[in-house]
Amino acid sequence: MHAQVQLKRFSQWLLMAAAALILTACGFHLRGAADLPFKTIYLGFAPNSPAGVELKRNIEASGAKVVSDVKEAEANLKVLTDTRDRQVLTLNTNGRVREYALFQRFTFSVTDAKGVIVIPPTAITLRRVITYDENQELAKQAEEALLYRDMQSDLVQQILRRLSASKSALSTEKAAAGD
Repeated sequence: MHAQVQLKRFSQWLLMAAAALILTACGFHLRGAADLPFKTIYLGFAPNSPAGVELKRNIEASGAKVVSDVKEAEANLKVLTDTRDRQVLTLNTNGRVREYALFQRFTFSVTDAKGVIVIPPTAITLRRVITYDENQELAKQAEEALLYRDMQSDLVQQILRRLSASKSALSTEKAAAGD
């Protein structure tokens, strides 16, 4: 009886070790800070913009510095458009709204210190669907605000990924300037 318990524990330990080995072999790792191709950037957001504040926090966490004067920056992010929209998606048989589509449209471009375009005007459109019930008006307003915050976080992550991807363009420019 004691041998069966030991065999069972050994097999459980062996199974856990195999699972740990498989997880490390698949290449999984947490997303770290963005690898940005510049040390300083100027953000063209309004001072009280929630997306601007979140983007600034993420950029500074990655090791770059957000400056308040465009002349001090290696890169300049220009906000071309930033709009939110809500459209009726479906109606019920009585003609009342059942679902809305929430949109956030954001367009930006990035130039270097010399004014050369690093990232041409790029549009990001985010969409979420929300059901609607007039009997739960306050709850649906809170859900809509939550979905817009979620879209803002997605937007910031997409901007960071595009800034990181511009690394090759900036390094090519720096190499050409050095020649």
